[in-house]
Amino acid sequence: MTRSLHDSVPDRRAIIDRRGIADGLAALPAGNERNGFALKILRGALEQGRAEVARRLSLDPDRGRAAARATAYLHDQILRLAFDFVTNGSVPEPMSIVGLGGTGRGEMAPFSDFDLMFLTAAKPTQKQEATVQAVLHLLWDLKIKVGNSIRSIPELMTIARADMTVRTAFLEARLIWGERSIFDEAVKRFRTKIVSGTAAEFVAAKLAERDERHRRMGDTRYVVEPNVKDGKGGLRDLHTLYWIGKYVHGVEEPSDLVRVGLFTAAEFKKFERAERFFWAVRCHLHLAAGRAEERLGFDHQKQIAEVMRYADRPGKSAVERFMQFYFLNAKTVGDLTGIFLAQLDEQLAKKGFRFALPTIRRKPRRLSGFVVDRGRLSVPDDRFFAEDPCRLLELFALAAREGLEIHPAAMRAAARDAKLIDDEVRKSARANALFLDVLTCVNSPELVLRWMNEAGVFGRFVPDFGRVVAQMQFDMYHHYTVDEHSIRAIGLLAAIERGELKQDHPLSTAIMQKQVGSRRTLYVAVLLHDIAKGRGGDHSEIGAAIAMKLGPRFGLDPAETETVSWLVRHHLLMSATAFKRDLADPKTVEDFVQMVQSPERLRLLLILTVVDIRAVGPGVWNEWKRALLSTLFEAAEERLRLGHKQRGRQELVDERKLELAQALGWKSSAAKAYSKRLPDSYWLAEPPEWQLSNARQVASAGAHIGDAVPNVVIEDDPVSRSSRVSVFTPDREGLFYRICAGLAAAGANIIDARIHTTRDGMALDNLLVKDGQGRAYSDRRMRTRLIRSVEDALASHSPPTVPRGAGPGRAAAFRVAPSVAIAERASTRTTVVEVNARDRPALLAGLARAIHDCGHIIHSAHIATYGERAVDVFYLTRADGKRLASDEIDPLRAALLAAARDTGEAAAAA
Repeated sequence: MTRSLHDSVPDRRAIIDRRGIADGLAALPAGNERNGFALKILRGALEQGRAEVARRLSLDPDRGRAAARATAYLHDQILRLAFDFVTNGSVPEPMSIVGLGGTGRGEMAPFSDFDLMFLTAAKPTQKQEATVQAVLHLLWDLKIKVGNSIRSIPELMTIARADMTVRTAFLEARLIWGERSIFDEAVKRFRTKIVSGTAAEFVAAKLAERDERHRRMGDTRYVVEPNVKDGKGGLRDLHTLYWIGKYVHGVEEPSDLVRVGLFTAAEFKKFERAERFFWAVRCHLHLAAGRAEERLGFDHQKQIAEVMRYADRPGKSAVERFMQFYFLNAKTVGDLTGIFLAQLDEQLAKKGFRFALPTIRRKPRRLSGFVVDRGRLSVPDDRFFAEDPCRLLELFALAAREGLEIHPAAMRAAARDAKLIDDEVRKSARANALFLDVLTCVNSPELVLRWMNEAGVFGRFVPDFGRVVAQMQFDMYHHYTVDEHSIRAIGLLAAIERGELKQDHPLSTAIMQKQVGSRRTLYVAVLLHDIAKGRGGDHSEIGAAIAMKLGPRFGLDPAETETVSWLVRHHLLMSATAFKRDLADPKTVEDFVQMVQSPERLRLLLILTVVDIRAVGPGVWNEWKRALLSTLFEAAEERLRLGHKQRGRQELVDERKLELAQALGWKSSAAKAYSKRLPDSYWLAEPPEWQLSNARQVASAGAHIGDAVPNVVIEDDPVSRSSRVSVFTPDREGLFYRICAGLAAAGANIIDARIHTTRDGMALDNLLVKDGQGRAYSDRRMRTRLIRSVEDALASHSPPTVPRGAGPGRAAAFRVAPSVAIAERASTRTTVVEVNARDRPALLAGLARAIHDCGHIIHSAHIATYGERAVDVFYLTRADGKRLASDEIDPLRAALLAAARDTGEAAAAA
């Protein structure tokens, strides 16, 4: 069973000259220093061998599997040398040294674990155990990470019977050194006593293990920082197919999967191409990290794209092209997995066992010429799609409508015949109606759309969508590729329509179920909102033009097409307004309404915004965003419905004051006196819960302008999943930047800020903050430290130093050119300034300091972060309360740009 794996490694002596090194070790003199000299010789051989493998990979960066085999060969030789050195070439009590898992397969990334089993015929003796420990200590001294065990053959059988991990590892066992007869006996017993008759158990266990691994890794192959080894669509998925084939059919090489009928020759070529690519990426990743790193993070993606010789193209950077190819290979692995498991399912069914594949439900009957095979939709013959290519769309439309899984034979045929979709099919009214049936199916449309995408039918039928298949968005905000993001958004839209997300999205659910005039308008808009990503322009504008072209083709009437195009063009409008603008400013709502113009557009835009944000990735959507969007929607709806007859600003202020007075239970005179202290903007801007907490804080402080000291309170804010810091203190010059500097000094990240000045000269500021891990401050000691830091900053007579903050970490992989946009007419009372910069701790404090140094006053600040990008918006006036004059704009812009640059950017600019 010994494989001649190393025969495929060329010029092996250039990697390591085992005979020469063995002669050198044998010539070492006896004595205490012998082990030290041996270690030096072996370390030199290991380093020289690793350098040679790395050199070969650098010359031919696509040959990752060759590098993996060369690395395994190098470790094999080091192990043999170490064993022979420890035993002086003589082993009085025989044992076998066995490679397991990847070591047994003869493939190791540069810093992979060296997985070994020391195998004995009977219970290990003390001499054998001492030999093993001596060998392991030598390997450990070489800084090789060794996974190890010492087992007798009976012990191995007992453990393998109970432990599926051990069983899988020994499935790929390979004798590296030592006694062959012991190893052969173990393999024989393993096959007869463990493997025989347990195929069903093994397959079920491997699939359950795979599903759990996928769940840990995010349960999608399209995460933008994928795990090359264990992620969905990665190397482990390919290895799992081989393990199952080896366990069930006894295959010795992956190519044997064709012989046993689990792959066609063409499918196995795809298997090999994907495996070669992933091995190349994994080996480059290990070398770039200098350790066993499996997550392909942003900080390594650019480096590996360069090493693997990807180049920029118009509208798409080298790293985006590299990652798109990565995800296309991950998609291939997913396609092959589905085909493999379905074929295996058919084979096992003939033996009386059938494991469950993911399905919507099973419902056997005949449909429109398609064959229903045990609940799975299939085709009657190989010519079925060629006779009528529109059937490629009908296959998925029927699956969606009837809730049927698609048979692997049909998926194979669809993938093979997708090329039959030409302009004639794309223009077919029948084909477009079938596509729209899939898109707008309220029951799990994302599942069928994903099948359509994996078969290649989606991208062929909608070529503009085909351009974004596996298209990565190289930023820290988006978690998925563009196609996966869009399909997830469709799934969320259907879930909202079904009422399943009512708790998270009550307003959207109510609108979707009762007030949306055209469902298909909304579904098409969600599909197309990011269709133009990666084209090197404003994707909203380009996407709007694409929508105007595709709408009529899909069967939409002119009004629906125009609405879809408008929604695509403005799909970021609502979130930008809600998260970056002061919703208490009437001009904010007025400008937004002028853009939206109709209640139907407003309703559709809200739902599109919700599913777009939520489909970005886990943790992106929160109650804080829901509250902001709901506030903007309600204000805009009222304006659109009632025009200028809407409730007056004063009515709303009076209503809020009355609600607070009732909640406080104060005497009417006290409540009235308190309400007079605060300006109208406070009552419009702050949520009732904050107003209640602020009132109690002010009452507790009992302060008047003459004798007041800063009063700082920190409380949890469940809506934003952060902590609210409320500061009540005498107003003073530069107050806001002092507060920001104090928070930054304690390591807090500010996510929003509301600034108010009472009519008697006090400041009441509310800021939302999170800790360095993006969580609320729950620890009492950390809260105390935060309060003390703010108090110290306020008490200081000299301006506090703005900390530069820690390095950008993962954000270092991205370059965000700082920009400052100053809108002089976005508010009737203030000048609105928007700063875009790479996010970092203390950024807001630095910007606030720059504004203070220019002599201006901040009335409100709105902070939004999109991965590595921070967008901070300030509402400013001059010291006299007026908007900034034209000659004050440029100096402010220059000061903010200087503050926005981090250390690396400032050096680059210089």
